[in-house]
Order: sequence, then C-alpha cells, then structure tokens
Amino acid sequence: MLVEKEKLVDSIEKAIKEAKPRKFVETVEMAVNLRNVDMKKPENRLDAVVTLPHGLGKPRKIAVFAKGDTALKAKESGALVIPPEDIDELAKNKRKAKKIAKEYDFFVAEAPLMPEIGKKLGPILGPRGKMPLPIPPASDPTPHIERLKNSIKIRTRDKLTFHAPIGNREMETEKIADNALEVLKVVEDKYEGQQNIKSLYVKTTMGPAIRVI
Repeated sequence: MLVEKEKLVDSIEKAIKEAKPRKFVETVEMAVNLRNVDMKKPENRLDAVVTLPHGLGKPRKIAVFAKGDTALKAKESGALVIPPEDIDELAKNKRKAKKIAKEYDFFVAEAPLMPEIGKKLGPILGPRGKMPLPIPPASDPTPHIERLKNSIKIRTRDKLTFHAPIGNREMETEKIADNALEVLKVVEDKYEGQQNIKSLYVKTTMGPAIRVI
C-alpha cells in the first residue's frame, strides 16, 4: 500500500483539528490526483462502488424500483420504493426525477425494469452515475441495500482527480483511515500499482486540505 495507515490517521486528525467548528457534522473527504493515465480512453476511467468497512457515520439513502415481495422487503430495509408504474410519471416530471436522483445515493432495480428505466430515466440518472444496480426479479434486495448503505461511488470521468467521502468528523480517525485505505486499494487494483497516484489530500467539508502524500 502506497500510504501507511499511521500517516493517514495523523493527516485526518490534523484536518479535523484545523477545521473550524460548524453547526453541522462535517464529512471527511479525500481527494486523489492521478498521473500517467490517459483519461481520453474510457477503459482507463475509474467508475466503481466501494463498500467502506466502517461506513460514513450514517447510512446512504437507497431507492429501489420494484413491485411485490421485492418492494415489500426493500421498504422493510428502509429504502424508498418506486413502483414500475411511477417510472412514466418521473420521466414526465423531470424536476421530481432530478430531486430524487439528487437525494438518493444509490438505486437498485429488478432487472426486467432496466430497459424502461434506461430509456426513460437514463438521461437523468446516467450522467449522475446513478443508474440502478440490477437484481433478479422477485429476489430479496436486502443484502444489496445493506451493502450500499455503507458504500460510496468513485468516478473520474475524463479527469485525473476525484473526491470521495470517507467518514465524518465525529468518527474515530482510525476508522476513517481504514475507509480511505479501502478506496486506495480499489485505485491501485484498477491501475495495477502505486505509481499512478500523484498526490492525496484529506479535508473536512469546509476545512483546509491536508496533504498526505
């Protein structure tokens, strides 16, 4: 691993210490700058869901396109259920669709609904990196929902820099560091080594950026 956990812990502690107190619980974020990667080639772009070992301090918000037992179990797991008949309505009411796309972090859908979702809601969900995770029809979405509650999406698009939330300032710094290491592991696996990470910073939402490497 390119970064030692101890160095990450020290940097996160410094970032939290140097950030002014706020009236809300700030997120702790990491910024990764890459090098020697041609982002003009789509296959070189990073687009991954990372399950954090300690979550973000509060669960992510999940929405599920489903009906029947799948919808029932999704609701029991705390997800927003969007029945198939609402897809048309959301396609017509773009303001509402955009609001849901902004409010919810991840989407799950029964696989047979994916073509309709792609056609009618793809222009809204796609650019935001929120196209649903397809699951078999009539299956139990609970394991997927529980995993996504502790997950984040990292995307570079065509840029050499990406930002990712890794916790909040009320969490133990050791746990935040573990989350950061999980993200870095995905980056290193993608680019088959460590030489593609140019620099790494950590910061709170509104605090100063602290360089780790």
